[in-house]
Amino acid sequence: MKKKFVINLILLVFINLLIKPFWVFGIDRSIQNLVGAEEYGLYASIFSFSFLLNIILDLGITSFNNRNISQHKQLLSKHFSNIVILKFLLGVLYFLISLIIAIFIDYNYRQLELFLFLGFNQFLLSFILYLRSNIAGLQLFKTDSLISVLDRSLMILFCGILLWGNCTDINFKIEWFVYAQNISYLITAVVAFFIVFLKSKFLKLNFNRKFFLVILKKSYPFAILFLLMGVYTRVDIVMIERLLIDGKLQAGIYAQSFRILDAASMFALLFSSLLLPMFSKMLKNKENVGELTRLSYKILIAPAIMIAVISWYFKIEILEMLYNEHIKKSSEIFGVLMMSFVAIATTNIFGTLLTANANLKALNLMAAFGMFTNFILNFILIPKYQALGAAIASLITQFLTAFIQIFIANNKFKGKLINKKMFFYILIFTLVICFSGGIIYNLEIENWLIKVVILSVLGTILYLFMFFSKKIILKLLKKNNLFQ
Repeated sequence: MKKKFVINLILLVFINLLIKPFWVFGIDRSIQNLVGAEEYGLYASIFSFSFLLNIILDLGITSFNNRNISQHKQLLSKHFSNIVILKFLLGVLYFLISLIIAIFIDYNYRQLELFLFLGFNQFLLSFILYLRSNIAGLQLFKTDSLISVLDRSLMILFCGILLWGNCTDINFKIEWFVYAQNISYLITAVVAFFIVFLKSKFLKLNFNRKFFLVILKKSYPFAILFLLMGVYTRVDIVMIERLLIDGKLQAGIYAQSFRILDAASMFALLFSSLLLPMFSKMLKNKENVGELTRLSYKILIAPAIMIAVISWYFKIEILEMLYNEHIKKSSEIFGVLMMSFVAIATTNIFGTLLTANANLKALNLMAAFGMFTNFILNFILIPKYQALGAAIASLITQFLTAFIQIFIANNKFKGKLINKKMFFYILIFTLVICFSGGIIYNLEIENWLIKVVILSVLGTILYLFMFFSKKIILKLLKKNNLFQ
């Protein structure tokens, strides 16, 4: 299972590295620079609002289905045709509730129009994730890897034509960005549907009230979990836009700072998408998940620490390379936000294991604590420190919830996951990288990218010799003739 995990992880990361960085830094960044922080801030705040309630579109069905199909593949044909119509009914409910709230918080006509299209995107994305949960549940990881980048590939194509194709003399509008997403998600949903359709014995669509109630009863704990986690990870930008006089501008500055964290989190999420069906299958077969947990955490945590430290020391240089305005303000927020990537990486391993093990009561209590903590901190810090306050609130919340998940997981699996030795290694690695980063940052080297490369090479060497067997490393070096 460890070998299968590593092979599929390499494939998944490789495919995503080809597509998603260009989407984030080539397309998304270019659009913000083109339309400006305030206009992009409007889009970002409405996007976050549409995301907050997207759990209504799923109610935990995707996570439940991923775990269920991984353990009982024969249920795909039985459940698929019924869940499809349930997803559409939940889509109607999502739009009704979201529109009522949008009107209540005084969205104007343009904001409501943008929300309708962004809400449609959320519906399509939720449907795609459900379809992918079937593909991953069947252990078709290569197919799932390709579907995972299809939507972004299409968005790059459509937005690239609009940005650089000289197809119009009109200035780029943020609405065009949303429409390009609509078309890309729709095409991806159709492709994913036909893949699952061919793998199942699809029966006719049927309104089966009894089946709906059974599925919702089984999936509602997952729904509560993702609702609570969705709130404390996305509510910050909505609160910035609503609480501050210059809310749209501050939301745009925050979005500018958040973009790299969002991109890094996409890659951390790849671990979760692979591990959930693997953990579920192993737990059903009563296999030991300790080795896979430690392996996945070792692969993810050290790079996460290195990314956080590099982002802290070189925050101004990184943002000057990417953006045209609000660099100083954004860099302060960016440095704080990137620290939370270490906690997010931790959550993607231990939260996934606890989800696969159905420890949802404990996870929901953790997420409720995180949500209330985040709300209180945002109400206190945003009026005082503006967007930086939201970043500080996010950092505190993410680390608190990550530590709670480690504690719960170690307790549920009787201390067989992470021992004191591994925690000690992580602490030493963090201290050495932080100290080295300070020294390297102050070296008299004109090109800051050279400093980043030096720190990255140092961190990689330290990472390999601290976290992996020296015998394995020497064997790989000899195999590749690096000693000759």
